[in-house]
Amino acid sequence: MGRTTSWRRRIAASLSLVAPVVALLALAPGASAWRDGRAVTLAGPSQRAILGAGGVRVHVRARHRRLVLVRVRAARRGLVAVGLVRLRGGEGGATLPLTPRGRGRIVPCAPTVLVARAAGAAAAEPLYLDTARCRAAAPVIDLKAGCDPLDASDCLHPFPNDLFTVADPRTDTGRRLALAPDATPANNAGTHIDPTDIDRFDGFSPGNLIVTHVPGLDNPAAFARTGLVPITDLARAYDRRQPAVLIDARTGKRQLIWAELDSNATKPEDVNLILRPGRNLAEGHRFIVALRRLRDRDGTLLQPGAAFRLYRDRIVGNQPGIERRRAHMEDVFARLGRAGVRRGNLYLAWDFTVASRRSLSARMLKIRDDAFAQLGDRNLADEKVTGAAPKFAITQVTDYAPCGADGCQAGEDPDIRRRVVGTVDVPCYLDQPGCPPGARFALGPDGLPTRTPGNVMKARFVCNVPQSVVRNGVVRRLRPALYGHGLLGDAFEVNSRNVRQLGNENGVLVCASDWSGMAEEDIPNVAGILLDLSKFPSLADRNQQGLLNFLYLGRALSHQQGLVTAPELQVDGHPIIDTTQLGYYGNSQGGIMGGALTALAPDFTRSVLYVPGMNYSTLLTRSVDFSDFAPLLYSAYPDEGQRPLMFSLMQLMWDRGEPNGYAEHMTSDPLPDTPRHTVLIEMGYGDHQVANVTTEVEARTIGAKVRRPSLDPGRAPEVTDQSGIPTLGGLPLSAGNAFIPWDIGPLRTENGEQKGTPSPPSTNTPPAIGVDPHDLVIESEARIRRQIAEFMRPGGQLVEVCGAKPCYAAGWTGAP
Repeated sequence: MGRTTSWRRRIAASLSLVAPVVALLALAPGASAWRDGRAVTLAGPSQRAILGAGGVRVHVRARHRRLVLVRVRAARRGLVAVGLVRLRGGEGGATLPLTPRGRGRIVPCAPTVLVARAAGAAAAEPLYLDTARCRAAAPVIDLKAGCDPLDASDCLHPFPNDLFTVADPRTDTGRRLALAPDATPANNAGTHIDPTDIDRFDGFSPGNLIVTHVPGLDNPAAFARTGLVPITDLARAYDRRQPAVLIDARTGKRQLIWAELDSNATKPEDVNLILRPGRNLAEGHRFIVALRRLRDRDGTLLQPGAAFRLYRDRIVGNQPGIERRRAHMEDVFARLGRAGVRRGNLYLAWDFTVASRRSLSARMLKIRDDAFAQLGDRNLADEKVTGAAPKFAITQVTDYAPCGADGCQAGEDPDIRRRVVGTVDVPCYLDQPGCPPGARFALGPDGLPTRTPGNVMKARFVCNVPQSVVRNGVVRRLRPALYGHGLLGDAFEVNSRNVRQLGNENGVLVCASDWSGMAEEDIPNVAGILLDLSKFPSLADRNQQGLLNFLYLGRALSHQQGLVTAPELQVDGHPIIDTTQLGYYGNSQGGIMGGALTALAPDFTRSVLYVPGMNYSTLLTRSVDFSDFAPLLYSAYPDEGQRPLMFSLMQLMWDRGEPNGYAEHMTSDPLPDTPRHTVLIEMGYGDHQVANVTTEVEARTIGAKVRRPSLDPGRAPEVTDQSGIPTLGGLPLSAGNAFIPWDIGPLRTENGEQKGTPSPPSTNTPPAIGVDPHDLVIESEARIRRQIAEFMRPGGQLVEVCGAKPCYAAGWTGAP
């Protein structure tokens, strides 16, 4: 025994004279590999374990060696253990004895990192501070039921967050949301947002905004000092030292994101840091958020909160509520380490799981499949119209004569020959007869909608027969197209001049229905929702019924015993509907909702989304339209610090009824029993109503390619226009999803009239100046109307209408 102790002392003495303090290496926790396969690993560096064993346990792997000398140091304290490890078969382990001063260097309760080094390989691991003395000295964290202590600014910060879920083996992700009822934002009446419907999800939204509050990082100067990825340069999300990182926990791959401060908050304590995905996150995957090296306006490094330091620095305390989460947080740190993110630099890290495909779409698929089965069609992926046609009724017909040479008189119209109004009988799955505004799904034991027998919704439709149905005295067949109207409008928007022109110029029978849930008749219910967000499921549920209404109208237009048989939709006894040619064209809200409709449609495979976007939680504060509704919502929920969280909770419910919950399956990866679809996105650059960024996120998510040149050089503040969207090939193009920006030019004055519009704001606020291109492009350009009509017909093509330049509109011809 004495001789062994002497040998250890001689080794320790000789080693204490060599080698400077080892710098901490950016290594994955617990492992460091050499090029030839050598590695050294620290096994669970715990104060209690080390002091109890009198040494540090290590494992070494190396080829062509029998003995390896290993040294272990504590950062900024010195050598704590040293010894030889004997290898058999290229690897071995040993407990290295503590040096004479090693015990004293292990005992302090200040965080440190142990670094093991063996002839060039190294491993760095934070020391667990878990002796009784250190446990007693650990900070006591104020724990509140249902809250995350990592960010004390709000109970549900940071969000989204797997802490607000529970294990559930019945779901596809193995988890289920479980928000505490008294943790959600409350309105002025003290009513918290009811999480009952939210808690049925098995994960969070695929486009979820990510929100937390960072004291000191609450102003533009601090944002710039920190170097966070801005909306104007999304490629910086992949920078090696990017302070905001989002990784897929399964693959370790970085995700495309941008960061922003909430520009709508007026006080620093209410300014939250928001991260947003530049492409929707994969369904069912777990993601890890990491914030590191954050700075204030002066460049001072911000220090993490006490609760996060307990995990990052391995400070073990006596609070069971903290310790139960430790193993989970260690997994977060380990996965970040393997992705190249060091735990020692972290300000905050947490994880969340995205909802599965089934969780997002099962309700809508249930009512779609059940409704079409009632018609006798149980195979919706085969692109064949079988079974019976939906029942319909014609309620109004108005005929128009062509306009004369001296203009249009009463009873004349340049574009429309006949307007036909009617209803289609659609099975109603809401809990009130006829599916009125405010009704909600009645859910069965499986959590899916059930139908009260005989409950039917009379879905209104309006069809405009164009003057061009008769050409040179010959009645011709028209290509039918479903049309989706704008924000809180109705089916009669199909009478807008540009829609009438599209039909007449291109031989299209354009038919519209109401976007139930977000139609004009829903405005009183929307107002009530803004005062009490617990009522929000009534909007999302009726949105889904509205999608079904459109699908049934599409079937009525596609079926040989459907609307084609109506005398009112015949001319001189000749049928005018080509039942094989259905397409979809949506404008604004119709472009938005049309994305979800496209993902579900059995009877059309090509659609055009004009000035669309997705993810209302990103869109709302960036839209001038929301300014009409914001005062109502903000008066009911005045806490500015909770508003990003509030929008996030709304989005969770909205996902079932808007394209954010369906985008992954809109084109190449169709939903079950659904054909593939091809989509053209037409965007007005600088749009005041539907923010361009929401359009671009949708384009990336569905795999669309952008037509280039997309904009004039210098027109956009982005370092790379439409970053992350590949370039479209030459036109015409018969296959593939496309994205085309249209530009009315920069803000300018011509002949005393203001024209053009500036680039969109880089903040989460709406445009304040300029001419809105939202409707102007489609109203001013017959070219885009021809492009839309040519694309949406089956077998159609994307035709070139802009030549070799960007697509200009409203008289703009490019910079001189």
